[in-house]
Amino acid sequence: MGLPQVTDDGPVRTITLDRPGQANALLLADIDTIAAAVRDAGERTRVIVLTGTGERAFGAGMHLDVFTGAAPGDGRAIITRLADCLATVRRSPVPTIARLNGACVGAAFELALACDLRVAHEGVRVGLPEVKLGIPSVVDAALLPHYLGAARAHELILTGDLYPVTALPGLVNRLVPAGPGAPAGLDAAVPDLAARVGAPTREVVAAQKGLFETWRNHPLDDAVALSVDVFAEVFALPATRDAIGRYRS
Repeated sequence: MGLPQVTDDGPVRTITLDRPGQANALLLADIDTIAAAVRDAGERTRVIVLTGTGERAFGAGMHLDVFTGAAPGDGRAIITRLADCLATVRRSPVPTIARLNGACVGAAFELALACDLRVAHEGVRVGLPEVKLGIPSVVDAALLPHYLGAARAHELILTGDLYPVTALPGLVNRLVPAGPGAPAGLDAAVPDLAARVGAPTREVVAAQKGLFETWRNHPLDDAVALSVDVFAEVFALPATRDAIGRYRS
């Protein structure tokens, strides 16, 4: 137990945060391992799932040792490593799914936000407690208003409290019952969703995911114009011609 575990099962790569005795809290080496596992996924990988060991937590965020052991001038280096990891997840050319098996806090919550999709059980709580440590929520916490709206996102960030996912509509894509059957529910919902989002051609999924970034970062008119270019490029690919033929038949 320690560094995240990386396993491949056919087209699905699973990255498991693996420090259950400390609620899967993240050290800087864990962040680098996650980024490498996403970046180095091979051509066979069609979906990446991120989850945590055990039933207590998906992840408790950054381990406090990272902060207490750092000098005042180390903040930029720490947050840059986290930002680079989250950008790698967000920009992955294959779909990413966060399997929320328990509490999802701080940097681990930002990791879940960086994923394309989230599956959770009804007992999961999420939050960004950074303000309680005297530091702001940054990097992929910026995605939270996109999912929840500005008012709700501001409340969650400014209080630093944990909220049940059932009180945050729009945050998760699949919600299964809590309790003893929760792991089985997650184990049914995640592969079903993975099969659905992993079915289209790798080329079109990579293009569509690139467009998600374009839509987030460009004004509407520019985003539409860039979308036209991407459509034309993908339309000309042999894989697209094959997919159209299969769909028609």
